Amino acid sequence: MQLNKRGARSSPAIFVVFAAFVLSCEVVLAASPLPFETVQVTLQKLADERRFDGTVEAVHRATISAQTSGEIVELPFDVNDYVPKGEVVLRFEDTNQQAELARAQANEQEAAARVSEAKQTHQRNLRLIKENAVSKAQVEKSEADLKAAQAKLKQSRAALDSAREQVDYTVVTAPYAGVLVERFVEVGEQVQAGAPLGTGLSLEKLRVEVEVPAEFVDPIRKASAARVRLPGDEERWLESRDLVVFPYADPQSHTFTVRVRLPEGQHGLYPGMLVKVGFQVGQRQALVVPSAAIVHRSEVTGVYVVDDSQRVQFRQIREGRQVPGGMTAVMAGLEAGEKVALDPVAAVIFLKQNPIGGRDE
Repeated sequence: MQLNKRGARSSPAIFVVFAAFVLSCEVVLAASPLPFETVQVTLQKLADERRFDGTVEAVHRATISAQTSGEIVELPFDVNDYVPKGEVVLRFEDTNQQAELARAQANEQEAAARVSEAKQTHQRNLRLIKENAVSKAQVEKSEADLKAAQAKLKQSRAALDSAREQVDYTVVTAPYAGVLVERFVEVGEQVQAGAPLGTGLSLEKLRVEVEVPAEFVDPIRKASAARVRLPGDEERWLESRDLVVFPYADPQSHTFTVRVRLPEGQHGLYPGMLVKVGFQVGQRQALVVPSAAIVHRSEVTGVYVVDDSQRVQFRQIREGRQVPGGMTAVMAGLEAGEKVALDPVAAVIFLKQNPIGGRDE
């Protein structure tokens, strides 16, 4: 009991309600059932996840070298341009290669004609020797001429294949879709076979390399599961079960490298980016509530708690990570068994329609 300014004694219940109003204007004692649903805070066993920074890398990164010599006459793409698979990235002047191809084709045709002539001669001699019209030596010579012509034809066809390859080498195409990150030549430049032309990397196949402390290596290796947070949205993650844990530690940092290969396709990730990577290292108990029950007010995160006396109160919490099933882990601010409003908007409306003081506690 306390005295007011007139010396009268104030009711303890009224004083408590007034103090609650000063501390928080969001406490209401409902005289009837609440007009919104409530859910109970539960304790669940969740995957224990540890997150580390990782760097995105390209699985395919290659430097293209010249397979023929000549003058460069076309460079359709510049550095940092996206190049579709199979597109021409460089073209040589092919006059010499085309001339060699034409010469090889003529030689192959001549060799084929000589084989046909030698085969006819040998078959005729085989018929005539039965009639004793030719000698055995003539038959043997025609057989040798046929084998020599066939060898010549084989040699000319190999030369033709080589000439065709040289013509093909005058046009350099992208082995995979990606980005041209370096270019070592310019139009008009004379290039010899073996000279580097440019470097490209693929954006379709990416991986992330992460340095993790030694204590987490065994759990990560056993779970063999990771997820990578996509840029622009903290709730979007890319799952992967393709992990490689290096079998040795770095002698300077004493950490192990884990390589996480990402699913193929465009996910908004690019080589060189820094991303968060989560690894499952075990299980733990955690409080969970429906994500829909959580309210974000500027820098404050909370829920509307309803106690056994139907009292509604906004309470600040420390939000954890998202849990499958539309749930969110709560790190602090709640206890198992407490009830929270499933519809925060309805709870706010209820508080406004039921101001403090409408009912004595």
